[in-house]
Amino acid sequence: MSHALILLAHGSSDARWRAPFETLEHDLRARLETPAVIAYMELSEPSLETRVAELYDQGHRRLDILPLFFAAGRHLRQDVPAQLEALRAQYPQAALTLLDPVGQHPAFVEALAGIVTARAEVSPEN
Repeated sequence: MSHALILLAHGSSDARWRAPFETLEHDLRARLETPAVIAYMELSEPSLETRVAELYDQGHRRLDILPLFFAAGRHLRQDVPAQLEALRAQYPQAALTLLDPVGQHPAFVEALAGIVTARAEVSPEN
């Protein structure tokens, strides 16, 4: 079964907000053999629905959705599961899996703690 990864961000109508996510998507293409694409939950395109349709049409039947969120709030507990339920009805041959948000991964916590520590140790005079 062909596999792809959807990186799910919240979304914004501001192109400047989307830029880092688009950069991440571009950088991951060079690192991964598995296709990885960005999708937005709301306010932006491509939406999760658009990406699932594109990947399904390309022959991918296992689609993992990795939320680029710090934690699982209402969106990840209610809204995204409802979107996935509708998508599963539309694409019954696809295996759609919602992964834990990146913020719950120990490596993310460690990286973030390192950044915060480095910023806290830099004085304004430097």
